Amino acid sequence: MLKLNFQWPLKGKISRNFSQTDGKGIDITGKTGQTVRATEAGKAVYCGQGLAGFGNLVIIKHNETYLSAYANNSRLYIKEGQQIEKGQTIGRIDITSLKRPSLHFEIRKNGKPINPLTLLPKH
Repeated sequence: MLKLNFQWPLKGKISRNFSQTDGKGIDITGKTGQTVRATEAGKAVYCGQGLAGFGNLVIIKHNETYLSAYANNSRLYIKEGQQIEKGQTIGRIDITSLKRPSLHFEIRKNGKPINPLTLLPKH
């Protein structure tokens, strides 16, 4: 298995920290229309609005162990099934129900949410 080297999906401030019970990821506040980039290469296994509360959601499978999820996109630039490169623009953020432009970001290991800050470079 190749070693993964995650990067931040966008520049911004963490507005909600990781919690196993509430949110299961982090929220990163940025600017309206700011681009969201893939944190690592992989395959887009989900792109759409089918999960309530996530807006336009992208899920990228990086390998058999890790997935990353990017929620609250105003626009998506990729399609389900597409191979994604690290750093590739996958969407843009918009104002959420929290009244600020924000990305909800999750990393899952073997299907379980883990704190993304343990894998992202120091911010």
